[in-house]
Amino acid sequence: MTSLDKPTQDTNADDDARAATEAALFEAFGGVRGMVETVLPGLLFVTIFTISKDLHWSAIAALAVSLLLVVVRLARRDTVKHAFSGVFGVAFGVVFAMMTGNAKDFYLPGMLYTLGLAVAYIVTTLAGVPLIGLMLGPVFKENLSWRTRNPGRKKAYAKASWAWGLILLAKCAILFPLYWWADTTQLGWVLVTLKIPPFLLAVWLTWVFLAKAPAPIDVFAEMEAEEKAEEERKAALAQEDGEAPAAGRHRRQT
Repeated sequence: MTSLDKPTQDTNADDDARAATEAALFEAFGGVRGMVETVLPGLLFVTIFTISKDLHWSAIAALAVSLLLVVVRLARRDTVKHAFSGVFGVAFGVVFAMMTGNAKDFYLPGMLYTLGLAVAYIVTTLAGVPLIGLMLGPVFKENLSWRTRNPGRKKAYAKASWAWGLILLAKCAILFPLYWWADTTQLGWVLVTLKIPPFLLAVWLTWVFLAKAPAPIDVFAEMEAEEKAEEERKAALAQEDGEAPAAGRHRRQT
């Protein structure tokens, strides 16, 4: 290897690591389709309510489009976890709004979920098991190996979890006062506006932290290697056991 070859190989390795991180984040957070499925029901609700001021039709339309998104994913045999989470979120919002008769309550379950998620990111990070690591560990095939065997990666997960927690708390600091002071239309449009930008900021920061972190330890590859080594060891022992009796018979014949 020449002095010119090594930097090129290092650059290629860095590019591969960043591409793998980007692909994993894209898979974990649903990509463009996941963002559409997150935004569309709330957008439809606030649009119809702004025009008609009819809570029932707005809620029915939001729930219907959420169910349609699930059906489309099932028909395409895609993963449905993001679409299903959207359905449950919309369903809880519809139930709250219908029970109270207040259209703003359609947004309350989602706001409470955001607050709870922000607290979870911060608390788990303080406890030494950052939530982002728990979420992304299986995606990167490292499971929880980062906790004890990869301190640089644990530090990156902690930074990312802090970023998610603080961004979501900032979002809640905007939305909860509006829930009390603004009307349904104002709250709805602000909430729709704040769906994507904070999410993209958090994902980008996560990508930045993980792209600079050490590579994940592929625990699945390690287990496969250990199983293969164990099989080879057993085969070698069996071969030795078979050769030993054969050598004994040869000596007796001699």
